[in-house]
Amino acid sequence: MSKLSLTEKIKLTTEPYLLPLVRILMHLNIHPNVITLICFLGFVLSAFFIAQGKFLMAGIILLLFAPLDAVDGLLARTSKKVTSFGAFLDSTMDRYGEIFIFLALTYYFILKASPAGIILSFLGITGSLMVSYTRARAEGVGIPCKVGLLTRFERITLMVISLILDSIFLCLTILAFLTHLTALQRIWHVYKNSRGKN
Repeated sequence: MSKLSLTEKIKLTTEPYLLPLVRILMHLNIHPNVITLICFLGFVLSAFFIAQGKFLMAGIILLLFAPLDAVDGLLARTSKKVTSFGAFLDSTMDRYGEIFIFLALTYYFILKASPAGIILSFLGITGSLMVSYTRARAEGVGIPCKVGLLTRFERITLMVISLILDSIFLCLTILAFLTHLTALQRIWHVYKNSRGKN
């Protein structure tokens, strides 16, 4: 049995606390895909405030909406509405949500005439996307790939804390380094697990 990742451990720990909300959503006959889209819109709203430099408000919004990323999956499983499209939509909207956050940060640093901030924002979003891409591509060739330091849960948690504490530059520095390191970890993981299979 494979070792559970931090994200999986968090999901198992928090699911009992999310179930009352899930039951309410089931009673209201709300489809899991609707929750996925609401979560995405929360990221867009947070990005709107980031672009204006209102980091505290952006962090609070992200703190409120990000947990919906766990709710939609739990709602789908509990209501027996798990579909291939739902999983695809969830993953796609997750990526778009992060893109909007980093786009807002890039815009903010352009206004501040901060080349370092712009570069870190670029490295942050490319690293985040590569973390997701390497896992998807690995699983596409039949190799489970949940390894690495900075999965989506860690990235969003770090972003929320940094926005609320107004330490976004430090956050981007960490993200720029650790996301690409995580992608490299996954490349190495796939290399090790694919040897001798071809």
